[in-house]
Order: sequence, then structure tokens, then C-alpha cells
Amino acid sequence: MKYTHDALVIGAGSAGLVSSGGLAMLGLNVALIERSEMGGDCLNYGCVPSKAIISAAHRADDMRKAVKFGINAADPKVDFQAVHDHIHGAITTIAPEDSQERFEEMGVDVMRGEASFVNDRTLRVALNSGDTKEVSAPRIVIATGSRAFVPPMEGIEDVDYLTNENLWDLTELPEHLLVVGGGPIGMEMAHAFRLLGSNVTVATIGRPFPKDDNEAAEIVIERLKADGITIHEDARGSKVSQADGTITLTLEDGRELAGSHLLIATGREVNFDGLDLENAGVDYDRKGIKVDARRRTNKKHIYAIGDCRPGPRFTHASGYEGSNMVLEIGMGLPSKVDYSALPWVTYIDPELAHVGMTEQEARKEHGDRITVWKSEFSHNDRAITELETEGFVKIVKKGGKVLGATIVGKHAGDQLLPWSMAIKGKSSTFGIAALILPYPNRSEHSKDVAFKSDEAKVFNKWSRGWAGFLAKLRR
Repeated sequence: MKYTHDALVIGAGSAGLVSSGGLAMLGLNVALIERSEMGGDCLNYGCVPSKAIISAAHRADDMRKAVKFGINAADPKVDFQAVHDHIHGAITTIAPEDSQERFEEMGVDVMRGEASFVNDRTLRVALNSGDTKEVSAPRIVIATGSRAFVPPMEGIEDVDYLTNENLWDLTELPEHLLVVGGGPIGMEMAHAFRLLGSNVTVATIGRPFPKDDNEAAEIVIERLKADGITIHEDARGSKVSQADGTITLTLEDGRELAGSHLLIATGREVNFDGLDLENAGVDYDRKGIKVDARRRTNKKHIYAIGDCRPGPRFTHASGYEGSNMVLEIGMGLPSKVDYSALPWVTYIDPELAHVGMTEQEARKEHGDRITVWKSEFSHNDRAITELETEGFVKIVKKGGKVLGATIVGKHAGDQLLPWSMAIKGKSSTFGIAALILPYPNRSEHSKDVAFKSDEAKVFNKWSRGWAGFLAKLRR
């Protein structure tokens, strides 16, 4: 058949933007179809607005805690309308990077509208203008992302609840925020709103930060409690009601939690409604579109990348898979995903950062064949001068190979780079231990823990014997 394009990409979030832009830069005729906002969830509802409000919250907290440095503390007066403006100012500043105009300048044929499959090579696009257009290509990339999952609680449809999609519309600070969910989004927002002055209560089915290192997560949980957040574990919501400005969350065990606002942060669900995947013969289930390691569906010329497929749901993972599409489609190079060194950070205070396996994951897979090494920030001179000594750097090794690293503490996410390189085989603990680092610096603890893990290889009976032999020769 005669095609209209070389490739079609559905969705202008991180995955779709990287793949369509890269393919266009290679000279391919690419159509990018987006039914909503350019930039997807990350720019408009996720990473950017959440980090903007977190930054504002930290400034308020710095004012309260300045007394420990000998500076008169002040109770910050939060103008939440101004915080709202700061959040949307950050979105507006970054938006041109993801804009339709920029990608059209790169050579992408951007179409704003709803895409649906006619068959496995053809899409029908219901344009926002009201027109309909059919496009076709030998390669199609589905990058439609995910959306907030709202659990089926009785009465939820009658309550004015918040998700990460409408949270940023608030112009007044909630008096009491109820947060349902103990994952990264829920806990980041719980802490941010608490530091800005809201009372905050969290209800979570299990322990907060369920996918993170147990020891590191406990440090963060204790800080959150010390900052005044009430956390209810083993708390599954069964019913929600709203009356006279108060929202009541009833738990399965009968407990009732009340607040002025309710934030649902119980994870994500796939977002491919209206695509008519059946017309293309593409297999999927409630976890997402089924793919192989190259992100090919059962129709090998159709790919699914980013949040719409099962797997890690991070902006950086989506961007990585988008770049793989440039190699796969543009260069014809098979590109399997490799998440052995996948990093993730919860931008809370203190930050909680990981790359590779956690200690619990490594023990489950390798048992007693692993070794664990840790260096506490309480012994770090930079941490001491900043009065931020909570936390540690922990690495997990099997033999000489680094399987994973966990860092909890101030600026933890900024310290993951050498461990990502070590896990990928681009560096080693010997290499990290041999680095010359500026003093004082928190990265010294990565060097310290790297040296600890190899110390026995350097200082042992053989090295001592050789040193003694050389000393005798010199006498």
C-alpha cells in the first residue's frame, strides 16, 4: 500500500516527543498525534508542577528552621495564589521545549486530535478542528501514557476529589488535606502541603514507599511524622462522603478520617481509551499493551512505549524508550530495554534515591551471596556543616559487581550517577574509590562506601607481606 508517512506516533508526552523528534531529525516523514496538551503528564500534571510546589515548600521550611543556624526563625506567611502562579510559571517557561511549533520546526507533522486504528497500518484522526483525516505508515508507535487511578470507593463519584491532574488548579491552601496512597506522588504532595501549612493525614494500604529500601524508607517516614503528618498504615478506604465543606473517608475497619480536601494518589492506569486496538489486532490487558523487550507488540511493526505498556512508569524511562525507537525505526538497530540500572528518586526531604536493585530485591534473588556496604552521612563534614546528617549511602554487591545503590539524605538524587555507571559496567567500586573529589562534598560518601567494599582486597596478608618485603629491601 502507499503510505502517507514513514512513521506514526500517538501521544506527545516524553516517549512520543523523543521518538518523533529523533525520527524527524533523521529525515523521516513522521506524524505526531496528540489529543490534549503537548508535553503530556510530566510537563502539565506531574514532574514539573510537583517539583515547583516542593521547591516552594522547602523555602517555607527553611524559614522555620533557620534558628538552628543562629538566624531568627520566622513563621512563613504563605500566599497560595502566588504559589499557584509559581507552579504555572514553571510550566509556561518549560512548555516551548515541548511545543507544537518547536516540533514542527524539527520536521514533525503534528496533528491535534483523537487517533483510532482503522487497521494495523492506518489511523483515523478526529482533528480538534472538527475535520477527520486518515494517515498510514509501515511503523506505528503508541505512546499514550497513563492517568491517575481512582479506586472504586462508595460515594467517590459524588465527592470533589483531587488527583495530580487538577491539584494544580487550587488557589487557596487546603486547611486539612487527606491523601489516599503512600507512593511517591502521595507522599511528595503530603510533605509539600504540610510544609506550606496544611494539616495532612495519609491513608495507605501498606507501608509508605512500598517499593523502596526498607531502612531508607523508615528514615523518611520518621521525618514526615516529625513534621506533623499523620500516617495511617493498613488503611484501605471503602467509602467517601462530603458535607458542609468536610470530606469524610471511611476505612474498611470502620475508622473515619476527615479533612477539607481529598487527594487520590493510588497509582496509575493505562490510557488508551478510544484507540480501537482491536482493529489493529494488538493484544492488551488491564496492565497495558503487551510488548517484548524491544517494545514491539504482537504486531511487530507496532510499538508501545512509556506508561501505556507494563513496566516502569517514570518520565526518564519513557524518554529512554523513545530514544530506542529512533534506533529501531530510524536506523534499523534492534534495541532491547535494559533496566538493570534504572534510577528513581522521591523528591521529599530527605530525598530517597535508588538505582538498580534494593537490598530486599537482591536478597530475594541472590540470597546470602550478596554483600551490603553503608556509609552514614553523620560522618560527612558537608552534612555536619549543613546540619543535615540524616541518611546514608548503601550499595549492594555480588562478588565484585554492584547490583544496586540506595541513597537517602539531602540531594540524594544528585549522587546516583557513579552508581548508575558502576551497575552498567562503565565504572567500578575501585574506580569510584580512586576519584579525587572536592572537599567538603556529600559525594565523598560514595567514595567511602566504594572503598569499604574493596578494602579487604587492598589491605590483606598478601599486600602486608609485600609491603614488609619491600621495607626489608630498603633497610
